[in-house]
Amino acid sequence: MSRRRDVRDTYERIGRHFATTREYAWPEVEDFVARVTADRSFDRGLDLGCGNCRHAEVLADHVEHVVGLDASRALLDTGRDRAAERDFEAPLALIQGDAANLPLRDDSVDLAVYVATLHHLPTEADRRHSLDELGRVLTPDGRALVSAWSTAHDRFDDATEADQTGFDRTVEWTLPGGEPVDRFYHIYAPDEFERDLEASALELLEWEVSSGNCYATVAGSQ
Repeated sequence: MSRRRDVRDTYERIGRHFATTREYAWPEVEDFVARVTADRSFDRGLDLGCGNCRHAEVLADHVEHVVGLDASRALLDTGRDRAAERDFEAPLALIQGDAANLPLRDDSVDLAVYVATLHHLPTEADRRHSLDELGRVLTPDGRALVSAWSTAHDRFDDATEADQTGFDRTVEWTLPGGEPVDRFYHIYAPDEFERDLEASALELLEWEVSSGNCYATVAGSQ
């Protein structure tokens, strides 16, 4: 737990500044939500690792209720501010919590996005348990988008053939005034990403590597 606490503490330090650089939703998230909601309705949405809630805002246009969960209270505060300023379509509930131990009931989420967060969990066991937790809370006919940084990203040109199971890396964030803060990442090899999803309580429907990120569309466990 202490290593996950270190990751949380990092985002408590940089959260306010970090959120100012994350104004717009990812096109991949917008496309996923538009695609899966085109011919059916969803009640309960989850933005797991919500940060400033830019993706919760996308979900709020398509579901009746949205939960945003993040380990960082500083980031949750920015999400609360965003929701108040933009008056999200659906009510937003914000929870400070651990992505590897979700404080949510079984089968309580219909539509989820879990992007740019899985790779911050510091151990293989944490990451796999987090995927199982998403499978636990997602309804059997629910849908989720999962993403993580990949060894295919241009930033990691130094990755080698030996990195078939991915590797851990710190990536520096610079605060106003020039203070550097290291952020932990696990950089997924694409095959490793697929294996972890296949071994989880999620049903893997499709996955791809795009712009240096692994993306997967998944369903809840049956």
